[in-house]
Amino acid sequence: MRSTAFNTSDYLKTQADVVTYLSAALEDGEPAVLLEALRNVAQAKGGMGALAKATGMSRERLYWTLSRRGNPKIETIMELLCALGLKLTIAWQKAA
Repeated sequence: MRSTAFNTSDYLKTQADVVTYLSAALEDGEPAVLLEALRNVAQAKGGMGALAKATGMSRERLYWTLSRRGNPKIETIMELLCALGLKLTIAWQKAA
């Protein structure tokens, strides 16, 4: 049986796909999960080169920022979201 590599960005075709995916990453509560999800969205939206051009950041900085060891400032996250055509919103969390 042959297998193929799974590439998350191949499944982020629509705006709804991206929003659902990033929302799930946020719900996880682990910052590294959100950073990896943003990296996958960037790949789906034209790659790191396109995001670097849109933000004025180097590709190397983006790879580091969106790595599991990245620790970006909120300003950086907001800039990346804007460049990806996204925005951050706040909602009440359901009580446990």
